[in-house]
Formats: sequence, C-alpha cells, structure tokens
Amino acid sequence: MTAICEPSTPAWVITRYLGFLCEDANPVVTLRNPVNLENWTLPVLEATIIIGAILALIHAIRRWRDDGDPTNLALWLGALVYLFIIEPPLYFPEWFGMQDAMGFMFAHNVFTVEFMYDRLPLYIICFYPAMSQVAYEIVRALGFFDGTRYSALRGALVVALVYQVFYEIFDQLGPQLRWWAWNVDEPFYDAPAGVLGNPSAVPLLDAVPWSSVWLFATVSFAALTFFIVRWVKNPTERGQEVRGWSLTWRILAAGAIAVVSMPLLSITTAIFGRGPDANQQAQTIVFAIQVFAIWVIGGWLLLRQWRRQRAGAIPSGLPAQQAAPFLRVFPVLYLVVLAVLWAVALPAYFAATDGVTGAAAAPTGGTPIGNLAYVIACFIVAVTVLTAALRQARRPRAAVAEPASDAVRA
Repeated sequence: MTAICEPSTPAWVITRYLGFLCEDANPVVTLRNPVNLENWTLPVLEATIIIGAILALIHAIRRWRDDGDPTNLALWLGALVYLFIIEPPLYFPEWFGMQDAMGFMFAHNVFTVEFMYDRLPLYIICFYPAMSQVAYEIVRALGFFDGTRYSALRGALVVALVYQVFYEIFDQLGPQLRWWAWNVDEPFYDAPAGVLGNPSAVPLLDAVPWSSVWLFATVSFAALTFFIVRWVKNPTERGQEVRGWSLTWRILAAGAIAVVSMPLLSITTAIFGRGPDANQQAQTIVFAIQVFAIWVIGGWLLLRQWRRQRAGAIPSGLPAQQAAPFLRVFPVLYLVVLAVLWAVALPAYFAATDGVTGAAAAPTGGTPIGNLAYVIACFIVAVTVLTAALRQARRPRAAVAEPASDAVRA
C-alpha cells in the first residue's frame, strides 16, 4: 500500500485528517465495529443507504416478476456498471495513468465495510442503485416515460433535477461530518505546503466542487436513465422481449455511456483551461449557469406535467401505484435521516468561521461547511416531488389504467 499512500502525499494527509491510517489497509475488504467509527453519523448513514439499495433491488425484481418490466433492474445494475468504471480511477489515478489529468481528488472515511484499500465503502456501492431508483420512480410516477415521442428525453431532464436535489442534500453535508474529504488547499488540513490542492476539485460551491454537483449529481444519472428507458423500457412496452444477452449489453452500454457523458458535458468548463492556470471564475459561472438551467428546465417540465394532469390530459395513476411501495419507504426514510443529520450539524454550521467549523464542534470539528440555502431548496423540491408522486398513487386505478395503456400504444 505504501506505493499509493506514501508520507506527505494527499492520500496520506487526508486519511489522517479523516481519522485513520491508510498504510496498512487491506487490498480486498475490511470489516470494522460500527461503534468505533469516527463519529456516530457514519454508521447511521451507512445503514440507511444499504437498506435503500436492498429495497430498491427487491422493488426492481418485483417489477420484473409481476409487471414484466426489467427497466428497474436494468437501472439498478446499470448504476453498478457506472460505479465500477468511474470509481477506481478516482481513487487510484496513478494506476490508470491519469495522475496528471485528474490527480487525487478525494478520500472517503472508513465505514463498517470497506473495499479496495479502504477507498471504497460498501454504502457508496449501494448509494447509486438506491438513489437512481428513487429519481426514476418519482419521475415515472409523475407521468413521464410514457413511451410517447421525446418522453425519454423529457423524463431524463426531470431525473437530472430530482437526482440532483436528493444527492446534494447528502453531498453538501458529507465534508462537515467527515464522511469524506476533498483534495483542496484549505486551512482545515495540517499538511506541508504544496502537498494538497487538486485543481480538478475546484472551483467550489462552499465545501463541494462544482464538478461534483454538475457531473456526479446531475449529468451521469440523467444519461444512464435516458438510455435505459430508450433501450429497455420502450422496447418492453412495444412487446419486445428484452432478456438474456439482449438485456445485458444494454445495461453495460448504458452504464459505460453514463461515464462517457461526464467528460463530454464538462467541455463547457474545460475550454477555460485545466490545472492551476485555469480560469476558475469563468468555470464557476458556467457551472452555475448549467445547474441553474437544469432547475429551470426540470421545474418547467414538472409544472407543465402537473397542469396537464390536473386537466385530465395525462392519467398516470398506474405507474404511480407500481412505484408507490418503494417510494413510501426508502425516500421518506432517507429524507428523515438526512434532515436529522443536518439538524445535528447546524449548531457547528452557524458557529463556523470562514467556512470552517470550530475545533471543538460536535460531532466533528475543523471541517468545511456546505451551502445551506441550496440544501434547503433541495429539501423543498425533494419533498414536493415525492409528495406529488405518492398523491398520484392514491388516484383510483380503474380511472387511469385504460388511458395509460392507450398512451403507451400511441
């Protein structure tokens, strides 16, 4: 392990800041007592996300078994394909010859179950399948993905917003509670001059790189959902049997394209340079415009859909009823748990100086804070769209089942 965790390297410094030593990490898997983790919020988060992934898998299998639709399972597995392509280069850029282009970006803290030299927590493996299912099922329940022209694109744009708001509630809190730490040159690290500060992790939206908000929380899973819907859901609804190798290649291709979409849709900021010579002010403006555009487009599509549903033009009770068993449990649990964790973090948040909590702050101190106003907006949108999806599920099935099938045939 010393080759990738030498003294005074970013990994060596950041893992010590997080509270563990990286030199002796097991290359395969490590199990820890959850009561001995850095702070009590880590096992709470871990358990919540693992439960979500299990519930998402059960829901996906049920959808295939009972409804004959493998889309949910394809999305669950496609999220894992995406993860296992994108995560190793992020943790070990030197293994892939990407240390100059990307560098060491961040390190996770250690949780109960860890893989790959303590770089990959089990809950991260579970996070993507769980949250992709949340975003897809909320959007499907609201009447998108009905098989009509451009429905996959419209739905994917709304997924971009829904996935972002759920993701960023978590993403903006993680650095403060030491769930992970970014490789940025900030005063809360105790490091020799010149060791830290990865240009790929800036510019920042407070404690979080804008690139994380745009690429990981918005672009990647919108692309994944778009291709899974186009290649799995739509053919299934047209009567094509998507099974075996036919299903496998579609899952693999969608996961790979989700990864490719990230550098393609970062060209808008890359034109302003890379590394220490990049125009970070220009990049910040572009990132902010892109994220704001997703809010505007996604919000407009949601409002338009709501108006059409109130007018009776888009009956969507049947998809909502199929999605409801999952949506009634995990996303509610997730929002409640994250709300509690944010409430616990707020005293230190408000007492922070220059964006860094005090050394004695509980449950952690000396950590960077996220953007609370943005998180509040994310909570509002997340609760609103989840409530709207569950309200659709309460509509009488008989009143909407036949029109829904007509929409699919159209």
